[in-house]
Amino acid sequence: MSMVDEAPRPTSAQTPYDLIGSEVVRQIVDRFYDLMDSDERYAALRAMHADDLEPMRDSLTGFLCAWLGGPRDWFAERPGICMMSAHARMPIGSDTAGQWIDAMRRAIGEAPLAPALGTRMADALSDLARAMVRPTAARA
Repeated sequence: MSMVDEAPRPTSAQTPYDLIGSEVVRQIVDRFYDLMDSDERYAALRAMHADDLEPMRDSLTGFLCAWLGGPRDWFAERPGICMMSAHARMPIGSDTAGQWIDAMRRAIGEAPLAPALGTRMADALSDLARAMVRPTAARA
């Protein structure tokens, strides 16, 4: 593999956020919600959200910036809250988790970042989405 093909690896002082930045994070989030809002493949996922997606766009951008090692504002504004607890009452099934994963992978794949870094980010977020799936009996 050539140096061109390799994703930059964070140094001990760098975080993925340092390599990506808030503008690219927002681009990923906006593309994700645009896909969810316009592509019928994500209809069940879209139905779980409010009509106005702007608050969710802002929240997911803040979360991802913090999660990637950037400003921790999202966590400071929500003490004791994590993504798992924030979604605990939602009826997330494997179908909607799969829709979320697909839309997020597409959004990350279209973003201007190193492919290997994008893959690592998409894989970790996919694991998080799968962990939110609730057993059918718990959805009642």
